Parts: sequence; structure tokens; C-alpha cells
Amino acid sequence: MVLVVNGERREVPAGCTVVDLLQLLGIRGRVAVERNGTVLRQGELAETRLVEGDVLEVVTFVGGGA
Repeated sequence: MVLVVNGERREVPAGCTVVDLLQLLGIRGRVAVERNGTVLRQGELAETRLVEGDVLEVVTFVGGGA
């Protein structure tokens, strides 16, 4: 199925959850995910199944500083 992730079309296997998508993209650590305009809670990532045409924004958090 085809999704839009951070503005790019991505093809992923049917039945993917948000966690599956993050693994496919190689994203680890803390993230914020917006799906079709709604921010998902961390507890929803493993249970939210994606569907054809979903639009996602994924933001990773980076620590650091001087």
C-alpha cells in the first residue's frame, strides 16, 4: 500500500502498524508521529494499523548541546 511519510510517497506492506513503519524506515528512539492531522500518543503506535493513503509526519528528537 502507498502512504505519504514526511512528504514522500512510500510503499509498505499491507497491515503495517506505525511501529512497523518506523522499523522499516530505520527510525529508533523517541519520535512524535502525526497521522492524517492527529498526533498519536506513544501507546497508540504499536496498535495503530496504517491504511492506503495515510499521510504521516514523523519527527525524531535529538539530544545534545554545549
